[in-house]
Amino acid sequence: MAEFKVVVADPETGETFQREIDGQDANRFLGREIGDEIGGDALGLSDHTVEITGGSDETGRPMREDVSGTRLKELLLEDGVGFKPSREGERKRITVRGREIDDDVAQINVSVVEGDDVAAAFGEGDDADESDESDEE
Repeated sequence: MAEFKVVVADPETGETFQREIDGQDANRFLGREIGDEIGGDALGLSDHTVEITGGSDETGRPMREDVSGTRLKELLLEDGVGFKPSREGERKRITVRGREIDDDVAQINVSVVEGDDVAAAFGEGDDADESDESDEE
């Protein structure tokens, strides 16, 4: 059974939210690739559309859009996802994962494409804080 940690980015506010999904909700992500847009129902965002922007496997290897399938591949990188050089001209051989999501992926990064007020949809933010304070009194 697939189980993922999903990091949802709201580009309008710059906030990120983490959710853990499993079961049927996680199965909606299997076989999808970086760049695919899907409904936010699996994340509790029924009126939103999200785009898969990346992810990583259980060992921390990043997913790269230019590697096909779910396979692992060693790339000689100068810059980009998976490697940040410390000096000019530095290159390094890095193992990365393909762009397709499978059971080996542990974290999926998504960005909200359509929809508004992601914090309210998750029950977080200023509106949620105010209602919590009124419940305490």
